Amino acid sequence: MFGVLLVNFVGFAGGGLMATDAQLGALPTAQVDHVTDFMVEWLATNKANTLFATLFGLGFYIQISRNGDKPGFARRYSRRLLWLLAFGVLNMTLLWVWDILNLYAVAGFLLLAVRGWRTRTLVAVGFILAMLSSSVMNVLADAAGITLMDWNPYSDAAVIERQKASLAGDYGQLVELFWRYTWVEWFAGGMFFFWIAYAGGRFMLGAAIGRSGVLDDIPSHLPVLRKIRNLTLAFGLALAFVVVALAEWPEQLLGGTGETAAELLKSPSALLLAAGYACMVATGWHTPTGRKLLAPLRPVGQMALTNYLMQGLAYAFVLFGVGPGLALGGKLGTLAVVGIIIAFFAFQSVFSHWWLARFRFGPMEWLWRWLTYGGSMPVIRRRATG
Repeated sequence: MFGVLLVNFVGFAGGGLMATDAQLGALPTAQVDHVTDFMVEWLATNKANTLFATLFGLGFYIQISRNGDKPGFARRYSRRLLWLLAFGVLNMTLLWVWDILNLYAVAGFLLLAVRGWRTRTLVAVGFILAMLSSSVMNVLADAAGITLMDWNPYSDAAVIERQKASLAGDYGQLVELFWRYTWVEWFAGGMFFFWIAYAGGRFMLGAAIGRSGVLDDIPSHLPVLRKIRNLTLAFGLALAFVVVALAEWPEQLLGGTGETAAELLKSPSALLLAAGYACMVATGWHTPTGRKLLAPLRPVGQMALTNYLMQGLAYAFVLFGVGPGLALGGKLGTLAVVGIIIAFFAFQSVFSHWWLARFRFGPMEWLWRWLTYGGSMPVIRRRATG
């Protein structure tokens, strides 16, 4: 969850969405911000959402494997996904672009359709789909001479228009501008379909991990997981660094092909490094120090939907000026944004601990369950007596 918050917040505050490159370059922290941007791109961008999507896919697979043979399961599962789609569409329309809940809902239906596939097939198809990112789409479109968008939502003029709406507190206009952005890039530009492949591939890989049985007995698989961790971290960090360096200095490193190479290598490097992070957490949990460091983060993960939606409110308040918001787009460098991210994630951690000490589920998790299953559902955690 911290990685998702980091990448999204930095992305929204960066050049092209709520700030122009000229505005960010004029900040007194510009040089430090540039280094911070490089580090975020290297260590977190595409890796955090790869982990998030894979874990979502794993969670959906666990539901399917445990309940798939029960009467009415497909209907309940579909209703659960439709409500997730509704949350995502509302979030994307009313608050911020780049929402991924709508994608995860569609990918969940895809996983339901292929639940009978062999594990090897899930891995093979999942890996291929995971390679079909928006970056690959852009490379293929450029090579074919196809113009995907007739309007550039990342231009300075488009950014300034969004900033004016934010500063004026004109929520209606901001929603309209964000919807135009979503329509042009997400749907008319075809990005939505490639992101379905992106998420669907990671869902299939998550399902394959669940089916492998490794998670059922992690202690006995620790030696293998440690080897995978060491290899994927080493190669993933190296390849991800190369990707960011190629994007930063394309002409100096590979002439005119550096940027294209960076785009094509983004997904492989993200998958490698995300696998390394996952194995690092799995093996770390089985050490005293690792468990001590990771245990405080469990409640945040147990309230993943609630915390993800709360993070959207933070972007909207700080950058978009929604409500009594600050509308600081173009005025904050990446270093300042990272400081805000750390403070907000600390708040989410404390809030999650407080909430789950009193209730069985997070607020949005409870709502999602209630909408899926209907009836009354007790929420307040019973306290032990005696």
